[in-house]
Amino acid sequence: MRSLTTRTMTRTDQLEQVAAGELPRLRPIELRDAPAVLDAFDDDDMRRQGTIRTLEEAENWVGFMGGRGERLALALDLGGSMIGAVVVSSIDLENETGWFWYWMHREHRGKGWMSRAAVTLADHALTVMLLHRLELGHRANNPASGGVARAAGFILEGVEREKFLVHGERVDVLTYSRLATDPWPDTPRLPLDLPSSSL
Repeated sequence: MRSLTTRTMTRTDQLEQVAAGELPRLRPIELRDAPAVLDAFDDDDMRRQGTIRTLEEAENWVGFMGGRGERLALALDLGGSMIGAVVVSSIDLENETGWFWYWMHREHRGKGWMSRAAVTLADHALTVMLLHRLELGHRANNPASGGVARAAGFILEGVEREKFLVHGERVDVLTYSRLATDPWPDTPRLPLDLPSSSL
């Protein structure tokens, strides 16, 4: 298995930056993010996002997310280290739609950063990427994800009843959308660092 030689910030470094008021920025996901992805997926709350148990699997995930055309996958970068992801995938250019999703490392939840990341990417997708409709869904027993969706301007559309089986229990999924014509939310944005070759 190929190893990655990359310098990543320690948790102490990141906490010091948080204390100093530094915000993350958004940039494309890169191969150097594989160790951070592996660490993030070592979390029971991430099981619905997929299974990543080795560095090689993390590298494969990062490589897939880096593909252009069908998705735009961005890392939340704090001091050079990836702490979360926000993604527009399943892009349908004919119908101008995309599927929207996100996750945050367990040590950086609850700071409001994912809401800011989500609204930043949603704005970009509905303007620069020329999409008209973004869609997302979250488990009804995950209200924090719904808070992110609403802060990013998404509007609740409906309920997919008992869609998932989680630990032996049926769980509803709440569905949201945001249209290019919807009112823009007041949620503060994050810096967006995209090369001209990105969508």
